[in-house]
Amino acid sequence: MNVPRFTCLLIAGVLCLSLSPISFAAKSKSSSKSSKSAKSKSSAKPSATPAAKPSPTPNNDWQVIKVGPRDYLSLDNVAKFYGLIGNVDSTGKSVVLNNGRNQLQVTLDSREAIVNGIRNWLCFPVIAHDNKFLVSRIDLAKTIEPQLRPHMIQRSGKVQTVVLDPGHGGFDKGAASAFGKEKDFALDVARQLRPLLQAKGFKVVMTRETDVFIPLEVRARIANATKDSVFVSIHFNATGSNPSATGFEIFSLTPRGAPSTNDESLALHFVNMQAGSPMEAQSFELAAVVYHSMCGHFLEEFDRGIKRARFAVLRRTQIPAILVEGGFLSEVSGDAKRIAEPEFRKQLAESICTGLEGYRALVEKKQRPMLVAEYRARAAGEITVVDLAVPPARLDQPTAVSNPPFIPIVNSAPAPAPPATPPQVNPPDEPEP
Repeated sequence: MNVPRFTCLLIAGVLCLSLSPISFAAKSKSSSKSSKSAKSKSSAKPSATPAAKPSPTPNNDWQVIKVGPRDYLSLDNVAKFYGLIGNVDSTGKSVVLNNGRNQLQVTLDSREAIVNGIRNWLCFPVIAHDNKFLVSRIDLAKTIEPQLRPHMIQRSGKVQTVVLDPGHGGFDKGAASAFGKEKDFALDVARQLRPLLQAKGFKVVMTRETDVFIPLEVRARIANATKDSVFVSIHFNATGSNPSATGFEIFSLTPRGAPSTNDESLALHFVNMQAGSPMEAQSFELAAVVYHSMCGHFLEEFDRGIKRARFAVLRRTQIPAILVEGGFLSEVSGDAKRIAEPEFRKQLAESICTGLEGYRALVEKKQRPMLVAEYRARAAGEITVVDLAVPPARLDQPTAVSNPPFIPIVNSAPAPAPPATPPQVNPPDEPEP
């Protein structure tokens, strides 16, 4: 009789435990054990990618802070992870994080940031909360991380072909000045860039080679028909509201759930926007590498920054894609005259070529790309003593950690209240520049 009674008690105890609340720690241990078990069971199966090296779990490295609908991380947390030392300026509003290899400067209530010497435009402003500077989780993963650790971006294949897209054409003249039209200048830069790329071993495809109009969807279709390729759309800027505007800027696709750089509303409906491109991270890194080369080759050009947009040629391409703005035709006293000079356009083509060569080396050899300061030091004949080839170490471990965990991005913002009119599944393309 004792044995059956003991068996009944044991079964009852197991049932009680299964119905009782389970702590987060217990869940973590359980999931960890089941994960290990699953890994051991599947070890005999071939894997498409090599097994990742053991590394700390993301929760041990990142303390996510929720403010309103968005997730944030403190600059203290960022500094610790990347091994950066921080300084606050005299106003108490700007913070510079630096370790000799990487630099990040942000300003309270601003979307503008300086990453490794180049202006960047964040998706959301830096905020203050509980006496800490906070940067949005999406900005950390989509803007800061790719530049501080470019070797961590997942890539496959090679970069063999460059699809050059001279903007506008035919009846679409683009911007214009007294010195010429955007469509002609863009085509000339592409024509000069093609042999430079071919001399470096790239194949080159042109969306247009003459003064003809090519629809935006056709340009994207040409890009998507190429393999192992990147897409570079070449444009020149103009503005009627600020005739003194000058300088370079470069665009890659806006991440899902975020506003474009020129959108100041920062509305919650961005959460419901269409999915971003599968090449989103690669496109951003391509923009960063090319932009460092452009700014490094032109000391006099104003740095307008790495920006985000949902231009049709960026949204519809399925390969790494960027859009270059090589100056303002509306700035007649400076930019417009320079753009009209053949030597300027030749130098612009050379700087883009150098950037594309650097991106290929990053993809195929994991070689860290040159930064704007290195380009300028080389042009001045100076010796750079900063070791930019070594990934940053974390403060809590004296030796460099090999491939620490990538910042997990899950847009956990709650769905906003239904608007008066349903949001578009595919929002309209932003006007082409």
